[in-house]
Amino acid sequence: MGLLSFMKNAGEKLFGTEAKANVEAIKKYIQAQGLSTEGLEFSVDGDKVKVSGKVADQETKEKIILCCGNVQGVESVEDNITVTKPADESQYHTVVSGDTLSKISQRYYGDAKKYNVIFDANRPMLSNPDKIYPGQKLRIPAQGPTQRPGAEKTL
Repeated sequence: MGLLSFMKNAGEKLFGTEAKANVEAIKKYIQAQGLSTEGLEFSVDGDKVKVSGKVADQETKEKIILCCGNVQGVESVEDNITVTKPADESQYHTVVSGDTLSKISQRYYGDAKKYNVIFDANRPMLSNPDKIYPGQKLRIPAQGPTQRPGAEKTL
């Protein structure tokens, strides 16, 4: 629980020309990502989105927070979500110009080849590992799974 900061001028453009955060648009965006908003309450206060309620797991919680914050016009998300199955919290990384998932993976895991761990952790918000943008906030899971040498990961 807490307050997570985002870049107000970066992110999905959900609000059209008015550029004001809107609860219904945010809920529709979350649902479009295949995440449920059932049992959650949302409110908007200027450029801050507040979300509370209960979800099944830490991953779902983190993805919902990112969906709320990686939206143009949103500067912060107040997280009051509880989880049924607690787990280690992810770290977050704000993408800067020149970042790639491989560079980010090298920084957090010491292995550029683990970029798929970060990609998978941010699906479905990321549809392609090469499509990240400056200002976007990404989940960096506490520990990425180790892939066997020679094994291919289906995207």
